[in-house]
Amino acid sequence: MGNRGIQAGWLLCSQSVQITGEARIRAILRHRIMKLFVLLSVLVLGACSAQPTLRARAMLPAEARESPQHFVVVTVKNPLIPPTLHAASTARGYDNVGTYQAGSSARATGAALAAKYHLQETSSWPIALLGVNCLVYALPANADPERVIAALAHDSRVESVQPLQSFDTTSNPYNDPYASLQKNVQQMAIGEAHALTRGAGVRVAVIDTGVELDHPDLPTTAVSGNFVDNDRRAFGEDIHGTAIAGIIAAIPNNGIGIVGVAPDVQLLLYKACWRASATGTQAVCNTFTLAQALAAAIDARADIINLSLAGPSDPLLTRLVQRAMEEGTIVVGAVPPDGLRNDFPANIPSVIAVDSIENDNADASIVRAPGRDVISLAPKGHYDFYSGSSLATAEVSGLVALLRAERKQLSAGQAQLLLTDEAPAIPNACVALAALMHRPDCRVRESDQR
Repeated sequence: MGNRGIQAGWLLCSQSVQITGEARIRAILRHRIMKLFVLLSVLVLGACSAQPTLRARAMLPAEARESPQHFVVVTVKNPLIPPTLHAASTARGYDNVGTYQAGSSARATGAALAAKYHLQETSSWPIALLGVNCLVYALPANADPERVIAALAHDSRVESVQPLQSFDTTSNPYNDPYASLQKNVQQMAIGEAHALTRGAGVRVAVIDTGVELDHPDLPTTAVSGNFVDNDRRAFGEDIHGTAIAGIIAAIPNNGIGIVGVAPDVQLLLYKACWRASATGTQAVCNTFTLAQALAAAIDARADIINLSLAGPSDPLLTRLVQRAMEEGTIVVGAVPPDGLRNDFPANIPSVIAVDSIENDNADASIVRAPGRDVISLAPKGHYDFYSGSSLATAEVSGLVALLRAERKQLSAGQAQLLLTDEAPAIPNACVALAALMHRPDCRVRESDQR
């Protein structure tokens, strides 16, 4: 645009020698108007390119966003006296004093509080609407936040004090229509944990009945074996194994069904049990079929073996489980209905024994997880609710898989401690992962995405 204006001016000057009288005056006026137009165009373009970037008046350091529990929010009074009103003026509070800023008194009070309580000011913002200066302080290392807040609350110079609290949006992280019915997933903070890991690289062997391998909510990468018969149709119609596999590895965010606890694991599905009747979930197994399935899981180098079953103490099966654990496999087994660790596989000391939280089992050596009205997969692409320690066992196998994905050499004892130490009532995947990875929580930070 600027070049066109300059060219037009040059043409006008070159022709002016041939123009006289009124025509010359009109030409000169046109020339001046053109120059004015060019000047205005340059000014407008310059103003557009110099548009200021919107910035926050006060910002917190990254540490405050990542570890808010180490910070407190304090307000102190910030009285600014507006100028004397004159004729035709109106009382509009702080509007009359320009930009509202922290006065010397408020700044001195903030500095004095920091010195007395060994705090470090990280950000501040004068709030005109409340007539206060709002300060965010970092707490001293190893300080008890509650004690510091209590001390500040009793200081007459402090107008208010509170923790730096965190909030999140209430949207469901999954688009699976039945995810909102998965109270167990919500109770165990699976959604938060999935921000860090979903179990990729971990091999989980499910020794159970058959599984509907082509269920739309199961990964197609599952490996299967049948140690009962050669009936492929019956394998896919088995209910119990389908439900257990769904608890562990149902595909999230595929627009259907539910969310698995560890959806990215490699499933090894071994049929060693068969339906006790034409209907219902009850199934039975024996020493021979279970032994073959255990041997297959060991040969496949399973990281975790899920045994959502219980039965009499069995020397051969015990030897195979012990061999699996010697190979580094973590075995997770169900506690029988009586809640005692007297039966296989829970009677083996290094097995992570699991019971339903609803059974109110007081044995401290047992991990308890949700086991009542747990929604999972059913044959023919369906879904259903199930109850029992079998479901709780599958949940714990999934939780261990999340931990194993981050620590390949994790032992059964370490996994059980992580799942019970910080959250003795119900295992919390987020808390366990945070402890394992030495993080303040399991929220994803920018550094995690690099």
